[in-house]
Amino acid sequence: MPTTTWDIELKDLWGGYNNTKILKGINGSLPAGKISVILGGSGCGKSTLLRHILGLNRPMEGSIHIGGHDFFAVDSKQFRKIRRRMGVLFQDGALLGSLTLGENVGLPLAEHTKLPQETIRKIVLHKLGLVGLADYIDYYPNELSGGMRKRAGLARAIVMDPQILLCDEPTSGLDPINAAEMDQLLLSMKEHFPAMSIVVVSHDLESLYNIADNVLVINQGQAAYCGNLEGLKSSEETYLKQLLGRQPNSVKQPTIDLGADVQAELSKWLEK
Repeated sequence: MPTTTWDIELKDLWGGYNNTKILKGINGSLPAGKISVILGGSGCGKSTLLRHILGLNRPMEGSIHIGGHDFFAVDSKQFRKIRRRMGVLFQDGALLGSLTLGENVGLPLAEHTKLPQETIRKIVLHKLGLVGLADYIDYYPNELSGGMRKRAGLARAIVMDPQILLCDEPTSGLDPINAAEMDQLLLSMKEHFPAMSIVVVSHDLESLYNIADNVLVINQGQAAYCGNLEGLKSSEETYLKQLLGRQPNSVKQPTIDLGADVQAELSKWLEK
């Protein structure tokens, strides 16, 4: 089994869906005890990489090493043990509407352990306390705000004290205040769980500057940068400067003549 600190090493990783390759030879390290942000444009392969780290997709080529062990080469029992030590915060929190907040957060414990309900509730209350929601343990998801549901999703992700915490766009859909609170919660997770590998997929540059120790930038399925935040900010590479500067690509807009007859027909209908 992997050691107590689970660095994630990507070694010439190729992956995708069916015969389509999305990830193209990615090399990089996501170190334990740090917050690593996976950054890149829409469709670049960030979510696909997350699915591979989670073990939902098998690499086409290359490997993912967790704690020094090839994740996809271990036997099935070890594979399941590793996956059980991963917590996931989904974009929308992914709470079940028919369950209370406490039942949602305690679901992994109910599914994977034989702990008594009283013990599970104590653990859940502790984890909800870490995200400021202990008073809402018996509320239902539809009785909470979007920001609160996302914080509850974080509590569920850490309820089994995972070695790896994977967060998919944790600040998406949040107003600036709630987004800042989520950043602070992720920083507090690093303090509470100093050996945890925290991996955040994000488009949010403000959040990047607030939380990132380590950054992996993906561009068209390849690793454009992997290293610390300061190195990224000082890079002179064109794509990285464009990404951090929020500079648009030049878009060619060919002029298409609508034609007087079409314009006249449209105007006729608009005037009715």
